[in-house]
Amino acid sequence: MKNIDPRHYDIIVSPVVTEKATMASERNQVMFRVAPHATKPQIKEAVEKLFDVKVKSVNTLVRKGKTRNFRGMRSVLSDVKNAIVTLEEGHRIDVTTGL
Repeated sequence: MKNIDPRHYDIIVSPVVTEKATMASERNQVMFRVAPHATKPQIKEAVEKLFDVKVKSVNTLVRKGKTRNFRGMRSVLSDVKNAIVTLEEGHRIDVTTGL
């Protein structure tokens, strides 16, 4: 068993499986939902350790939560932080198989 820091599992929340993410996989990119406090170096280290790949770059985005009205009560959905991870040539991650 590899020596993996448990904090890496707190940084990478889940893979994103959407049409956009599937199209990005053709360009050797993978999308993950990450913790709101995670930085790009932390995301890079977590992906490299968990999946045993080399990361070329990490881009992040924060999708603001939408406001909803239900029976006159206003609520706000949580903000979500995503990371688009570009892998080096020759490295691949298949998010459908899991860890």
